[in-house]
Amino acid sequence: MCGRYALGLQRAKIRALPGYPNLEVGEWVNEDDFVPRHNIAPNSQAPVIRRRNASSPDLRLQTMRWGIPYGKDHANSQQAINARSENIIEGVGMWNKYRGGSRCVVVGQGYYEWQTKGKEKIPYFTKHADGNLMLMAGLYHFSGSPIPTYHFAIITTNASKSLSWLHDRQPVVLTSYADITKWLDTGSDTWSAELAKLLQPVEGLTCYQVPKEVGKVGAESTAFIEPVATRKDGIKAMFAKQRSQQKRNKECMKRKRSVSPVPFSARKEDETECKKLKLV
Repeated sequence: MCGRYALGLQRAKIRALPGYPNLEVGEWVNEDDFVPRHNIAPNSQAPVIRRRNASSPDLRLQTMRWGIPYGKDHANSQQAINARSENIIEGVGMWNKYRGGSRCVVVGQGYYEWQTKGKEKIPYFTKHADGNLMLMAGLYHFSGSPIPTYHFAIITTNASKSLSWLHDRQPVVLTSYADITKWLDTGSDTWSAELAKLLQPVEGLTCYQVPKEVGKVGAESTAFIEPVATRKDGIKAMFAKQRSQQKRNKECMKRKRSVSPVPFSARKEDETECKKLKLV
């Protein structure tokens, strides 16, 4: 599944859709409702791309709420944040009414997934290796009562071979201009076998471990999409500190073994420094 993703770019850069020069998007509806975040959780407001309407090929960005309500009473119902590709292809349940004319693309920098190791859950961030935006296939819901509202869900499929170690599902990521425009072409308000072919796992994504703090809803930091291994307070820094300490310990040992006369004041400074190292 996909239960958390990132889109921390400034709105002007999101509008430019870096990595997709041929994808022209016009207005951004409800732009001010979106606050760039590196930790977007369900029920948050976030931008999607969709057609202006069925008769127009023009595309627009629109801020919607993540999670499509289902049940008889939408006001108190549960929300579907993901839609399984298998159910969409088969037209199962509520997805049948969305797959023809309510297709959209969810804009992100990448998504988070947690690997379970015993009692521990380790977060990983998956993105395009070139840093381009990640465009995920989605569906949206419109409700006009009591006030007009829009909600969206991210479509998931079986995980690719390269990511199956992390989780058995992953978002459907659309990578080519042709696939994106085909998915967004809702002019006929119908489903087809050609659209079903788009709901496949994608290879070539990069994935790495990120800070556990991202697991807290409401937490926010640019460090959430940075590899733990390269952070200043991460693994590399820890190893560098250990190597530096080992080097200084060796120097202290050499000084103790040295037979060369050393001034008393300098010897006292060395001894003090070596005692400090033992306490670290």
